[in-house]
Amino acid sequence: MKPLYLNLSLALALLPLGVAAQDVQLTDSQKAAADAAVALQATPKPEVEKKVRYWSNSLQTKLDFGQTSLTNWAAGGYNTVSLKTFIDANANYSKNKMFWNNRLQLDYGFLYSADKPILQKSDDRIYLESKWGYQAKDELYYSANFSFRSQFSNSWEYKASVPEGLDPDDPASWKDPASRTLKSGLLSPAYTNLALGIDYKPLKWLTVNFAPLTGGFVIVDNPQLRSSYSQPLKKQYENVAELPKLEDGTVNGNVYKAAKFEFGAQMKVDFKVNVNDNFAFSSQVVLFSDYLDDPQNFRVNWDTRIDWKLAKFFSFTIITNLIYDDNVFIVNEKDIDRYPNGKQRIQFKESLSFGFVYTFATKS
Repeated sequence: MKPLYLNLSLALALLPLGVAAQDVQLTDSQKAAADAAVALQATPKPEVEKKVRYWSNSLQTKLDFGQTSLTNWAAGGYNTVSLKTFIDANANYSKNKMFWNNRLQLDYGFLYSADKPILQKSDDRIYLESKWGYQAKDELYYSANFSFRSQFSNSWEYKASVPEGLDPDDPASWKDPASRTLKSGLLSPAYTNLALGIDYKPLKWLTVNFAPLTGGFVIVDNPQLRSSYSQPLKKQYENVAELPKLEDGTVNGNVYKAAKFEFGAQMKVDFKVNVNDNFAFSSQVVLFSDYLDDPQNFRVNWDTRIDWKLAKFFSFTIITNLIYDDNVFIVNEKDIDRYPNGKQRIQFKESLSFGFVYTFATKS
């Protein structure tokens, strides 16, 4: 029994030493693993190459609605409903010294008033711009600019009341030729031009373009409107003593060409400032001089837009459009006796609206 007792005692005495040795071994393993992790972390990781995007795209839509309802209103007035839509689409490309900017603006709106049982158009515009440029030096760029302006549908000017004998409550009475005058229509007119010149960008928010070589067409597809927009006579009618007329005594519009070529110089100034995420102001002035027809008379287009975002999906907008065209004759009832065929006048439109706005997609 004595040898067995001694062996057991020796084993119990050596047990702490074995446990201590095992602890030392585990600590060394953990330290080795930690050192390996630090070394791995210190190893430079391969950089992931970011994909370069050369295109930036955006699509903004706006919807404005207005309504007025009167019941036993002593001051008078008419019940009205109005609806207006706006689309602003942009697709811009930029790489190294080259850029290509594209913008399409579409406006359309109508209103209904109880004094006339018909829908009347209030806004109608198609405006497409496409500009290519290549940096020549510092703020100067060679540029080629294409633009197109027109409208979607016919625009009418209505008289204050229908002629005697017609029922003002009948929509057909307001569609009678004696009750309204056609002013414009799809491709009547439409303006296209291609301008070759220089872009000067002294500031981020300012661009001045001068294009001494600008050519394009004025298109008036509707024969009824061609004389109002000074379209040239067809060759076979240039030396005719008296132009053929319609039954109502007016000149047959088919004697005029549907398209007139223009070649001249153009200057375009673009001013755009985003004060912050909620307020933006933009303005564009376009001056055109036709070398082939009275170059001293400039055609002017001046568009201004103010957008004030009041909430996440609602905004307040002011738009103004000013046009002067020496070739457009406008008849005014106030001086129709003096100018029966109309005269050149400054055209101005102002629109103030509040409505729902949303940007569907923006990528950069």
